[in-house]
Amino acid sequence: MNLTTREFLQVLGAGTMAGMSLGVYAETDIATAAHGLYDIPKFGNVSFLHMTDCHAQLKPIYFREPNVNLGVGDMKGKLPHLVGEHLLKFASIRPGSAQAHALTYLDFEKAARRYGKVGGFAHLATLVKRLKASRPGALLLDGGDTWQGSATSLWTKGQDMVDASKLLGVDLMTGHWEFTYGMDRVKEIIDKDFAGKIDFVAQNVKTNDFGDPVFKPYVMREINGVPCAIVGQAFPYTPIANPRYLVADWTFGIQDDNLQKVVDEARAKGAQVVVVLSHNGMDVDLKMAGRVTGIDAILGGHTHDGMPVATLVSNRGGKTIVTNAGSNGKFLGVLDVEVRDKKVADFRYKLLPVFANMLPADPEMDALITRVRAPFEARLAEQLAVTEGTLYRRGNFNGTGDQLLVDALMDVQGADMAFSPGFRWGTSLLPGQAITREWLMDMTATTYSYATVTEMTGDTIKTVLEDVCDNLFNPDPYYQQGGDMVRVGGLQYTCSPSATMGRRIDDMRLHGKPIEADKKYKVAGWAPVAEEARTQGNQQVWDVVEVWLRAQGGKVAARKPNTPKLVGATPNPGIADLPGST
Repeated sequence: MNLTTREFLQVLGAGTMAGMSLGVYAETDIATAAHGLYDIPKFGNVSFLHMTDCHAQLKPIYFREPNVNLGVGDMKGKLPHLVGEHLLKFASIRPGSAQAHALTYLDFEKAARRYGKVGGFAHLATLVKRLKASRPGALLLDGGDTWQGSATSLWTKGQDMVDASKLLGVDLMTGHWEFTYGMDRVKEIIDKDFAGKIDFVAQNVKTNDFGDPVFKPYVMREINGVPCAIVGQAFPYTPIANPRYLVADWTFGIQDDNLQKVVDEARAKGAQVVVVLSHNGMDVDLKMAGRVTGIDAILGGHTHDGMPVATLVSNRGGKTIVTNAGSNGKFLGVLDVEVRDKKVADFRYKLLPVFANMLPADPEMDALITRVRAPFEARLAEQLAVTEGTLYRRGNFNGTGDQLLVDALMDVQGADMAFSPGFRWGTSLLPGQAITREWLMDMTATTYSYATVTEMTGDTIKTVLEDVCDNLFNPDPYYQQGGDMVRVGGLQYTCSPSATMGRRIDDMRLHGKPIEADKKYKVAGWAPVAEEARTQGNQQVWDVVEVWLRAQGGKVAARKPNTPKLVGATPNPGIADLPGST
């Protein structure tokens, strides 16, 4: 793709690319604000709608964005590693506006009560229908992590989300957490439910034995007479980040070389627009965009970064647009492309937050959601306690929701410390809201959520923390697997994100006393990837945490996240409100 200097500066300036900043709409009534937010003029002759990482959230939710999203090396101070006021300033978005609330953690409780819940497939469906009506031929692309993240999705083996996706009008998708239902279930859905309706694409998933493609690498679709290729890029580290036994017959990986061959093949077959639907994580996408040529846009997911501004990456073949559309169903990306002389000549990109009280619920989708949830409503709504503080999961090091989990695991199981995985999915609760079984499952629902207690030496504990930290802060994005740092309860430590592997974690202490390398400690955790965990008779983590919640006398005090002291991390526009950081 080749753009003029003016067009390139449009992206860098961010003004028209950030969606509607609302401006005068920010302090007005909901109806006027909704008009300012969703009245998007059509542009060009090819359009793509992009959603990703909804994590099975069919109903509107609250979701607090991170106050820590550190970029290291070349990514320091660059998208997606901007938080709070830094992100708003870069994208020319007015503080206090609806869009500012959607994109940042700032004044979260006040703004959440003002603007209400976000997401919900019934409200998303309304927005999708409006945009498809104004953009004939537009394709709805789903970046994956759709079938996992809720109780109903776990209990129906993803069927609730499969049915909702078909009704929503998804045209193509790729995957990650979908694979944790196992190979047979994934193939069953694709071969039966999706047949003739939704294409599942992934150029980087092949069979172990002969290296045959497991899924379609790409599909060609004609949009208003323009042949377009959509290439799939599933999460490359699935067998590492999740249990290997669930995808035992398949290989994954980034596979740049194969991607280049696929793009070249699509171009040879007449594709005038090539889009990669990716679940790499944004840093990986940015590097890939500089290495693989012939891609007009990478619509990314996995790292849950809501990007109001498209990034243009130069490579030896031209420029590639890179975007990411957030998570939990709270955003819909809109990429409008103008194709002239058989190539992309110009584009407009907007990231639209989905506010449930600004978009009426689509009746048909609302009815489907009611129907699929009906058998489970009593279990979902059961109140386990009331929270006195905001509960959230997000941020590189900890959140109050995960703090609740590690506190519970330590108390119930008598552990010295506890680890909770650095998952980025999970919903938020405001002070005074009920902690229901549904929220607990939103935080823990996987197919391998076994609670564990393991004896570890101090040396092993350090090795675990170093490995996860390198995954998060390795300066080469291709060595990052997404996710955040393991959440730690009971243990204090310092972290130097910019240090080298093996030297980032220091000064580990338990109750103020230094951790001894050879001493054994009782460590609680959950979601082990080892296959033997499923045959050891361990309880599910939600059962352990429920015991703790019921023992709190009806109320759970506000949690203070246990975070490490950061060394050499500031100043950095990807960090705010983390005590003790230097």
